[in-house]
Order: sequence, then C-alpha cells, then structure tokens
Amino acid sequence: HQGYQLWMENLTLLEGFDVPAGLGPLLFFLTLLTYLVVLLGNGVVMWVIVMDQSLHRPMYVMVCHLTVCDLIGGTALLPRIMLHLLTGERRISYGAAITQAVFVHTVCLLSLCRYIAVCKPLRYHSIMTSARLHLSCALAWFIAILAIFILFMLHLNEPLCGRTVQHIYCSNRTILALACGPTPVNNLYGVFLIVFFSYAKILSVTTKQSRSESSIRSKAVQTCASHLVVYLVFEIATLILITLYRFPSVSTNIKKLLGILYILAPTTINPLVYGLVSKDLRASIIKLLSKKNHHRN
Repeated sequence: HQGYQLWMENLTLLEGFDVPAGLGPLLFFLTLLTYLVVLLGNGVVMWVIVMDQSLHRPMYVMVCHLTVCDLIGGTALLPRIMLHLLTGERRISYGAAITQAVFVHTVCLLSLCRYIAVCKPLRYHSIMTSARLHLSCALAWFIAILAIFILFMLHLNEPLCGRTVQHIYCSNRTILALACGPTPVNNLYGVFLIVFFSYAKILSVTTKQSRSESSIRSKAVQTCASHLVVYLVFEIATLILITLYRFPSVSTNIKKLLGILYILAPTTINPLVYGLVSKDLRASIIKLLSKKNHHRN
C-alpha cells in the first residue's frame, strides 16, 4: 500500500559519510582490516568449539551461536561501508538492519543460560540438557526474527516526513527520526531489560551466599565475566553515542563513526574477551593451533 511504498522509498537513501577527497582508499583499507579481524577472530573461536569435543557444552555451544551472529552482523555492515567509501554508493540492503538485531537477542539467551548456571549451579546439567539447549538456541533465532518483524510493523504504522536516513546504515533510531510525530512505544521497544534482569538476579543470588561458599561466587564471576565485559562495552559506547547527539557542535561524521563502533566493538572484541576470560577456550585454541603447526612441520 501507499504507506509501505513511502516507507521503502525513505529507506533507500542513506546520508553516509562526508569523506574528504583522497581519504576514501585509506578508510576503505581500515574498514577492510576491521572486517578481516571480525572474520578471523570469530572464525577461530567457532572453529575451535566445533573441533574440540570437550567444548561441546551449553556455554560454548551458545558462544558458537554468538560468533555466527557476529559474523552475520559484521558482514551485513562492513562490506556496504567499504562500497560507500570506494564508490560513494549511499544505498543499503534491509537485511543489514535485520541481521544487526540477531546479536542482541542471542546475548539475551546467553544471559538466561548464565542465570541457570549460577542461580541453579547444582542442577545446571539437568536443567540445560542437550535437547533443551538446541531448543533454546532455535528459540533465540525465532525470537530475534519475530522481534524484528514486530519492530518493522511498528515502523509501518508511523507516518514518515523525511526521505533521507541521516546515517550510514539503517537502525531503529534513525528510522524513527523520519517520523512526523513522537514514537514512545517504538523508542521503548528493546530487549536490554532481559539482560539487566538476568545479571541482577545473578548478583543477588551470589551476594546471599555465605562467605564460606567462595566456590559459588567464583563460579558466578567465571560464568558471567566475559558476557558482562562485552555487554558493558556495548552499553558504554551506546551511552557515549547518546550523549554526543545532544551536542550539535560535534561533527556528524564523528557521530556516525561512533554509531558504527558501538555495533562493531562487541563484534570485534568478543573473541578476545572469550579467549582471555575462558581458560578452557584459551587452552583449546593453543592446543589446536600447536597441533596444526606440528603437522605442518
């Protein structure tokens, strides 16, 4: 219908970066380097989890799903940016906006897994059985797709007055900026409360344990540390981005760059965080890489 057609037309033009003459190739190279880091880091983590039978546990199976989401998110965003930097192309596929949200919903499912592991430590393996694990992963993907469908339905009901998305990619905030009036329901739509609830519950449970139960507290730290670090990086970047948008004097290019970094930062550092925090994963990476080098020699 007419509203849908107008919505599609408004999303066909992105403002993009204001790239100074001669800097396009350099920025393209830096973006390509970032993309290679995303591919290599997440690819290695996924490869190690698949190859090492000892890592075929709920935590690492879900980490593997997270790396898939990171690869999808990076692939949806970075190649389009490279195309824009080289050719000035200002259009982007709608799949890029859709795949970005998959990562967020997987983080929520992982926080649920952490809640089960820490709050019910003695029943973890009985609660998160193999069948329930695969069902949970399938449910995470289903919820992500359903949530995005609902989000786009909310957008379709909003009359739009703008025709240009003032960013280098489509997001919930930039699309809502085109609306003719306030959109409180759309602005509040999200999944971060699930993450906050899960980790708040974990902290509540661990603080109630007696001081003699140090093993339970250390289990909570070990289980949640990597996910908390990744989530805090995401939230800090988001807070900085929201704050900068309140200062009109800040360059629009800087705002757009931070808008990309707050998505790319978790995607890029996730493999590093998991490798540093998880002893099992770090040991498996070293073991498999050493074995591969030994076979070559």
